Amino acid sequence: MTEQTANQDDVVLAEGVDEEPVEKNRRLFEGPGLIIITLLATLYAAFHMLALNGVSVSAMTGIELGFLPQFPLETWNFRIVHIAGALALGFLLFSARLFPQEQKPETPMLSKAGYLLLIPAAISLWTAFGFIQLLNSGDLPVMGGLNTWAAFPGTELYAKEVNWFGIPLLITTFGGIILGWFENTHRHKFSVSDIVLAICAIIVAIYLIPVYSTAARNSVGTSFVPIGVAFAATAGTALILELTRRVAGLALVIITGVFLTYTFSAHLLPGILAVQNPYDWQRFFGFVYTDAGILGPTTAVSSTYIILFIIFAAFLQASKVGDYFVNFAFAAAGRARGGPAKVAIFASGLMGMINGTSAGNVVATGSLTIPLMKKVGYHKKTAGAIEAAASTGGQIMPPIMGAGAFIMAEITGIPYTEIAMAAIIPAILYFASIYFMVDLEAAKLGMRGMREDELPKLAKLIRQVYLFIPIIILIVALFMGYSVIRAGTLATVAAAAVSWLTPNRMGIRSILKAFELAGVMSIQIIAVCACAGIIVGVISLTGVGARFSSMLLDIAEASQLLALFFAMCIAILLGMGMPTTAAYAVAASVVAPGLVDLGIPQLTAHFFVFYFAVVSAITPPVALASYAAAGISGSNPMETSVASFKIGISAFVVPFMFFYNGAILMDGTWFEIIRAGATATVGVFLLSSGMQGWFMGGRTAWFLRVALVVAALFMIEGGWITDIIGIGAAVGIYFIQKIFHPSPDATFQVRGAD
Repeated sequence: MTEQTANQDDVVLAEGVDEEPVEKNRRLFEGPGLIIITLLATLYAAFHMLALNGVSVSAMTGIELGFLPQFPLETWNFRIVHIAGALALGFLLFSARLFPQEQKPETPMLSKAGYLLLIPAAISLWTAFGFIQLLNSGDLPVMGGLNTWAAFPGTELYAKEVNWFGIPLLITTFGGIILGWFENTHRHKFSVSDIVLAICAIIVAIYLIPVYSTAARNSVGTSFVPIGVAFAATAGTALILELTRRVAGLALVIITGVFLTYTFSAHLLPGILAVQNPYDWQRFFGFVYTDAGILGPTTAVSSTYIILFIIFAAFLQASKVGDYFVNFAFAAAGRARGGPAKVAIFASGLMGMINGTSAGNVVATGSLTIPLMKKVGYHKKTAGAIEAAASTGGQIMPPIMGAGAFIMAEITGIPYTEIAMAAIIPAILYFASIYFMVDLEAAKLGMRGMREDELPKLAKLIRQVYLFIPIIILIVALFMGYSVIRAGTLATVAAAAVSWLTPNRMGIRSILKAFELAGVMSIQIIAVCACAGIIVGVISLTGVGARFSSMLLDIAEASQLLALFFAMCIAILLGMGMPTTAAYAVAASVVAPGLVDLGIPQLTAHFFVFYFAVVSAITPPVALASYAAAGISGSNPMETSVASFKIGISAFVVPFMFFYNGAILMDGTWFEIIRAGATATVGVFLLSSGMQGWFMGGRTAWFLRVALVVAALFMIEGGWITDIIGIGAAVGIYFIQKIFHPSPDATFQVRGAD
């Protein structure tokens, strides 16, 4: 073997893809602080793995510890602990403000004020423990086998809940939030205000778990809910909003704030937004922190499926599978014209199976692919747009599909395997459309692929194909009928086992590191899901979702297509600036019921909403994935979002395809499914050709571009006649172009990279 060949074998384009980006407000602890946060994150993730598989500490050790919960935990209790742990860990890890490059002077006076807040926190905590002792004393009256929490106005218990639990808790919570906005501490140290907020999160859980085990649970949503529950829920809601602001930005917080404002002002509004009677504070907050709101479907999914697959992703990262995926994509697609762009498509599809967010996918793969796209001739905004569009597609790529598939399964009751199967053709259509757009762009600009010596050897990577085994086990286990939790656990164990065939073998230390990584990675998605749960609670209490459904029905009387277009706009609008999980959860509560009322099958209605919630990440003016890509490419964020919208334009047509033709969602005979998939692929190719102005090897005149778009739209319905018209039009356009050679667009110019 020559030295040159040896060097080619050692080419590794992707390194560090698996490493989590460090947010600008994340603390970077050292010494004891690092040990504490590592231990907490590890315990938090490991707790979920044990709890989901029904394993208790007592069962593992043989030691009965009365103060530890026994598994499986009661559902509400498990979700309360799940949120409280994420809040506590999140506040300790993420600062209220971004850290500047030069450290600002610390504010010792504000830190001392933070210590003063520990006094009301201690009072509230002591009172909460006192309530636990009261519940265990046997002195409370019993009704229907459950203790009653008789804290009525005028009673001693009521006064204690207000004066010694609720008011001190709210003082501590809001004081800690406000203090955090102004307190300066070094990045490697804990902030006093954040410690206070972490304690508040724990107090909320300590109170709610025992009280919700009494008959008081039956009073939620009414004015008879215990006053302490309203106080705890108010504090918990404020903590969720603040942590969401820290880890996901203001967009979701503002939207949630609008819904909260609506709750208390709905009786003053006209039309479909109006409610007859105003909601008081105690009733609303006693309702929102239940399984109809924060503890509802979004948290049900984040506390089970999402965190399980985050642990799975962390184990894959520990064995550097992400690097392998990206290198495999380079070896497979790098030689094609515009190679790095096609690599971005393949790599983002693969990474999307283990990565939970569009923007996270952009950061993971885009830091590598975007500079290479610019190098081979793509304009910087186009390079960013391609990566944003491709990374967004990872959210609809089976088997994991971000987290949307799990929430869809929770909301609809449709088995997860059925949802994953239905997603196959839409995902293929999405990535095929981006591939066509990228390939035609490369053809217009006369681009080359990457050289042989710039790429890793495919033969060498094929010898490591065993790294796909954990994902294969996951898919096989799911379709063998195993539960999602059991299948995810098996895949996680397989990831650790497969690592022993690589240089990155996972021992005890690596496994603990993977759990720590999972604990940190889960904070954002848990906060987002809990925040989305607030919106779901508002919709459930006020019934505004049902009124939107009624409005859709009224529109559909004039035109069903117009109703679908309106539903599309609402789903995109609700999703702008929000992570996919929250966007879909909210849109599923507002829009999907109306589509079902129109007679649309439940799976089709939810896929329609889910698809547009996903593509909101590349829809101007607020496009999170596009903005993340623009930060890497150095282009204007708005220009990048417009370009990514154009590249992903077919994604806005595909949902209408499966509305008109259910075979695209695997609903039909095999012949119908194959025909629907084939004709839909032709349709997205024609649409891409029309958008790019390049068809069958040559530039296309403007009127032929319009004709190509029209031909593509004829392919939407999936009927024999419309398909024949669409294909016939495409053949006619081809012959017109070949025989008459109409002049291409006068405005067309070939541009290289800036």
